[in-house]
Amino acid sequence: MINLPFRSAVMGVGLLIAALSPQAHAQSTPKTVTLVVPFAAGGGTDTVARLIGERMSRTLGQTVIIENVVGGGSTLANDRVARSAPDGSTVLINHVALLAAPSLFINLRYDTKTAFEAVGLVNNAPMVLIGRKSIPGSGPKDYVDWIKAQGDKANFAHGGLGTNSHLCAVMMGNVLGFKPTVAAYRGSAPAISDLLAGQIDLLWDQVTNALPQIQAGTLHGIAITSPQRLEQLKDVPTTAELGMPEVSYSMWHGLYVAKGTPKETIAALNSALRAALSDPVLLEKLKQLGTLPFPDNELSPEAHARLFAADLPRVAKLVESSGIKASEAK
Repeated sequence: MINLPFRSAVMGVGLLIAALSPQAHAQSTPKTVTLVVPFAAGGGTDTVARLIGERMSRTLGQTVIIENVVGGGSTLANDRVARSAPDGSTVLINHVALLAAPSLFINLRYDTKTAFEAVGLVNNAPMVLIGRKSIPGSGPKDYVDWIKAQGDKANFAHGGLGTNSHLCAVMMGNVLGFKPTVAAYRGSAPAISDLLAGQIDLLWDQVTNALPQIQAGTLHGIAITSPQRLEQLKDVPTTAELGMPEVSYSMWHGLYVAKGTPKETIAALNSALRAALSDPVLLEKLKQLGTLPFPDNELSPEAHARLFAADLPRVAKLVESSGIKASEAK
């Protein structure tokens, strides 16, 4: 089980401006930098990527291309970056889907443990459970009681096997004593559309995606996995308040480059990431989305690598508890 506290780019060789001489920089800097996003445009990961990309593009004076490579539970995007030139010009942003892939798929063309270099942690956020408006009851406690009564008849949408939304549904089912019925979607946006239409019951999602719907009153905000309620969602209780403290889940994004990327390049990428995350305007936008950067002492490539190594076996155990058998990535 993942049990992390809720804590408080777009880049390539061009980020070596400060590290390379002007002549070397002119010879090696690509005109464009690609930030690969494994999920559909409009989702939480895509939103965070574009916020960072915008800041880095302005800072570097370079064209930053956001490339959405959707499919295979993020494995298509992961493979795209793993096989890219190890020069820092192609960067992956991903979350738990990268860690879950080796437990879910038998035909990966890359080794998750060795194919990437950690660049740095981007942001950290809780997950929030949202439900269709027609779920009976007058508040979160009633909605949780309804879920308990429904058991495996309650339908949970998710953005793909091994994603945060899927693993949170599995975790909740484990705690409440049932295996949830799950339906896969190609990202949060289509899942929320069906939730709004009443065609699916529930979705664990990033606050980034769920916040507008909860605030507008178009979907129920049921529970959040942070230790305390969020300022933006004061009426949504924590899982602990609802008697489910074990449903404790923190989702985080990290940046990765291909194995073999020079250490000085990674250091420059990390330095640029830190600069982007210190932008007051960016910080305010992240806060409005219900997420925050990691503390400064946790932004190094080494800290990122440690968290990655610690969460890899935890995610594997959670996937195993779901009963899902590894299959071929599509």
